[in-house]
Amino acid sequence: MNVFTTDKIRNVVLLGHGGSGKTSLVEAMAYLAGETQRMGSVDAGNTISDYEKEEIKQKYSIKTSLVPIVFDDHKLNILDTPGSFDFIGEVEEAVSVADSAIIVISGKAGIEAGTKRAWDICEKYKLPRIFFVTDMDVDEVSYRQIVEDLQGFYGKKIAPFHLPIRESQEFVGYVNVIQQTAKKWNDKGTVDKFDVPDYSKENLALCRDALVESVAETSEEFMERYFDGDEFSENEIRQALRVNVCDCSIMPVLMGSNLLARGMYTLMADIIKYLPSPDHCKVAGINTTNNEVFEANYDFSKPKSAYVFKTLIDPFIGRYSFIKVNSGVLKADDVLFNYHRDIEEKIGKLYVLRGSKAEQVAELHAGDIGALAKLSGTQTTDTLSTKKNPITYIRATISKPYIDMRYVVKKKGDEDKISQALGKMTAEDLTLVHVNDSENGQMLIYGISEQHLEITKNILAEKYKVDIDLLPPKIAFRETILKKSDSEYKYKKQSGGHGQYGHVKIIFEPSGDLETPYIFEERIVGGAVPKNYFPAVEKGIAEAVKKGPLAAYPVLGVKATLYDGSFHAVDSSEFAFKAAAQMAFKKGFMEASPVLLEPIAAMKVVVPDANTGDVMGDLNKRRGRVMGMNPIDNGYQEIVADVPYVELFGYDTNLRSMTRGYGSFSYEFARYEQAPKEVADEEIKKRQDELSEDA
Repeated sequence: MNVFTTDKIRNVVLLGHGGSGKTSLVEAMAYLAGETQRMGSVDAGNTISDYEKEEIKQKYSIKTSLVPIVFDDHKLNILDTPGSFDFIGEVEEAVSVADSAIIVISGKAGIEAGTKRAWDICEKYKLPRIFFVTDMDVDEVSYRQIVEDLQGFYGKKIAPFHLPIRESQEFVGYVNVIQQTAKKWNDKGTVDKFDVPDYSKENLALCRDALVESVAETSEEFMERYFDGDEFSENEIRQALRVNVCDCSIMPVLMGSNLLARGMYTLMADIIKYLPSPDHCKVAGINTTNNEVFEANYDFSKPKSAYVFKTLIDPFIGRYSFIKVNSGVLKADDVLFNYHRDIEEKIGKLYVLRGSKAEQVAELHAGDIGALAKLSGTQTTDTLSTKKNPITYIRATISKPYIDMRYVVKKKGDEDKISQALGKMTAEDLTLVHVNDSENGQMLIYGISEQHLEITKNILAEKYKVDIDLLPPKIAFRETILKKSDSEYKYKKQSGGHGQYGHVKIIFEPSGDLETPYIFEERIVGGAVPKNYFPAVEKGIAEAVKKGPLAAYPVLGVKATLYDGSFHAVDSSEFAFKAAAQMAFKKGFMEASPVLLEPIAAMKVVVPDANTGDVMGDLNKRRGRVMGMNPIDNGYQEIVADVPYVELFGYDTNLRSMTRGYGSFSYEFARYEQAPKEVADEEIKKRQDELSEDA
């Protein structure tokens, strides 16, 4: 591939609801630009973007794909992201290096949860954006309705640049609002100009007036001319609109048909005309030698630096680190310094990836996106720079995974293979976390949703040839006591020679502190138990609280007071007093009204106003206690509630169903509380069955 300078580059992320047509839009753009000889389809499983076997099987994107398209002497780095919230981490990585966005809307489905989520992401990152409405070949699609819905949500910022033309229920052309001309596609794939149809003139006038008003607001001179009734030239309008689009005061709406590959030429031309090149964007890091701000700003003349925004690890094509060059010009065989890992990396060859295919390139200029192969220690969100000017950039914010499932290896001996495979997958996907929960004897995978974890299971089987079963996670219950007990135990053994003797009397009672396993005190009078055995008694209690007598869960909130006992001058030992304390604990614990404690999550659920009743009702069914509601922007409410961990399994699926995909939640551990009797009884029985099986 040729080398492109910064001003000739556009970095554009495709966002939108799942199934809105992002991948097929890229396919049509690549085909019309001459990047491919045939146009693939999602149904046929032969698109550039969706090349993973699981993506082909599921018929939707799972990973972000980079597809560089050369059009009109410009390089359009198109980042095709998954539409499903299950893979939000892929979207966040792509958005962190995009300079602008195209929000794709299915003409058939209209505004969906993913559309609004895409808007919110663009607002967060202040990304200039274009809306592109697909499925215009479907006669029932109302482009006007979609524009009106967008304007209802986002106001006068929404500006249709084109209006559709249909003849005999076929999508045959469009009206260009800026030029006030109509164009119809011909058999050669180009367009013929003709008169604007009468039925489009009213809409054209409304859209044109809105555009001209926006242009007038870009300067005082234009405003005066507008009020004087002067006409703006097409060039003046386009220049002003570029300013409007880049500062996010106007969001153009375009449309087309992915199936017929119509509307993509105009889209690519408008990407170049209206969306910013990197040299019109800003980016800054920190020079770690002096802690001063390094204004990189995609300046090719400044010291080299690059940000690693994504990692791809594939058994067949190898490991690639996707980078955006933030300053300087990267060349083959450069040596770059990774400040985060304190290592130098020889980058060797430079690549541009088009889907799964890597193409070598001589240089990557500031603002360009490419890939480096086989970096030894560099990970996603790291920064690469020169050792003389070590730079670090702010790491992208990646969503925290809250959904966990326990996995069990199907084939004995595959444990190491699965661990290695998950290591590679978690390096690729920062929203996937692998945890060894030794306390509860389980291996856990955390992800964004149950669907995310199911896909992970499928990829393990397909790509890495290892099988697992996914099961509900074991909940980390605890044990405590509600009353006071006085326990005595005498440990005495004689088997020839020196024996073993330890005798303790201990009072057990609630400590009132459910964050600490135990508190140990002694009130020995007259040397009934010598001081040198006190540590052994405490050690026995410390061992005993690791597995409580009720259900073998760790113990919390117990106070143990050693107040009496006896010893033998010859046979007493630390071991004997430790064993006596352990047995006294088991006996005293069970006599002090033992109960099971369950973990409680402090949860925040964000839902549209209309869904608050259903969501609160569902939380009540899950034994949740709603603590309050806080109104937030755009007609949403934040519900704050305390919910037992045991009730969280399956919540993500339920919430999406209740809110049609608009709801989200987060939580953190709050405290332990006494579990209801029916919950405790069920858990104790289940625990006893497990322990008897292991015995």
